[in-house]
Amino acid sequence: MPQKRRYPMSKNILIAVDESENAQRAVAVVSETFARDSRITLFSVAIDTGALCKMNSPELIPYFKSQQSAFCSMEDKKRELVDTAIQQAKETLINKGFEETNISTKHEDLKEGVARDILREAEDGYEVVVIGRGGTSGIRDFFFGSTSQKVLNAARDVSVFIIK
Repeated sequence: MPQKRRYPMSKNILIAVDESENAQRAVAVVSETFARDSRITLFSVAIDTGALCKMNSPELIPYFKSQQSAFCSMEDKKRELVDTAIQQAKETLINKGFEETNISTKHEDLKEGVARDILREAEDGYEVVVIGRGGTSGIRDFFFGSTSQKVLNAARDVSVFIIK
């Protein structure tokens, strides 16, 4: 069986990670493709719900107030899933021979939008952005565009790999 091709040079690689299977596939592709001395950042963007979840004002809409606890626990659960996904991604890379010292993780609160936040981070010396292709929300993607498509269209001075 022929051996898979490996890129001969190391890179600064930014991998966008969320709780999706596509993000884990992106990590798997990096683990099989890039040089083992590449520097990798596992990057996630999440909505900062801290202030929203602590709000207790009589001016809050009654419906929101009644659903606030459920919303906040759902967001906490999503953060836990992302943290687990990042840990799994790191383990995958280490198991494939990447040095733990070359793998970093970075969590950012949403500032301008997921795609813009990924690209802003990519401007900090990365040569490659790797992102999983969007999932099953076809109607939403049709009207608003998927995150991966936005990253691809707006990227300047960085290569973008979209993994399906």
